[in-house]
Amino acid sequence: MKLTADTQKAINATYFSIVGNTVLAILKWFAGFFGNSYALIADAIESTADIFASLLVLFGLNYAKRPADENHPYGHGRIEPLITFLVVGFLIFSAVYIAHESIINIQTPHQLPRPFTLYVLGGIIIWKEISYRIVIKQSKLTNSSSLKADAWHHRSDAITSIAAFVGISIALLLGKGYEAADDWAALFASGFILYNSYLIFRPALGEIMDEHVYDDVIESIRTVALDVHGIIATEKCFIRKAGMQYHVDLHAIVDGTISVKQGHDLSHALKDALKEKIPQIGHVLIHIEPAD
Repeated sequence: MKLTADTQKAINATYFSIVGNTVLAILKWFAGFFGNSYALIADAIESTADIFASLLVLFGLNYAKRPADENHPYGHGRIEPLITFLVVGFLIFSAVYIAHESIINIQTPHQLPRPFTLYVLGGIIIWKEISYRIVIKQSKLTNSSSLKADAWHHRSDAITSIAAFVGISIALLLGKGYEAADDWAALFASGFILYNSYLIFRPALGEIMDEHVYDDVIESIRTVALDVHGIIATEKCFIRKAGMQYHVDLHAIVDGTISVKQGHDLSHALKDALKEKIPQIGHVLIHIEPAD
């Protein structure tokens, strides 16, 4: 089944995130500590939070792939936006902690960062952007909101690293009196993390609230429906997203003179066609309407 394949792709992408974030967090902690750079330490804090966030995503993906049962007739996919909310919580906590520590460090005299930290940051920026592109691609392929949140962790990490790179560069170029430049960079990065938190939170909230944002899917459903012999047109079409699946309520217009049995058979033919042509579709409810 494609759903199983998509779930496995999402899980593999999450393992990739966990391993990458673990290695980078250790590298950042050491480089920040020995390189006198709080911006790098702030970066390490975010990467550490990312590890736990990715573990949450992994748990959510494994839970969401459970089949529908008596108590969950639509499956367990709604765990995904709930996990996304928790991931956003990790981001907000990281941002607030980084901002608090940055303000304290700005007010505290300290040494200039070491030049080698720029090389470390350069490598981190490249790797995190590559990681973002890999994971965001998989999130689009699998239609996973929690994986998308995980991808944005990589992008926000890349941008906070860019901020740290700029701050350390300013401190090294201008010298004494500008030791806090990388702390200001970390403070700026915390604001960006908060902004990204909102961007991740908003679509997940829409998913929980059954917000109508799936016009492209509806268009595909109507196109497939008209290819089914006996379906004259479609009327209402409502979509709810749960995890990687779309649950569909569709009103289909047929010849009003056919028998109930023929209408019943047509609804099953339409349902089968939709699930075959659009594998992301889960539960389908077809309501047959007679043509005038």
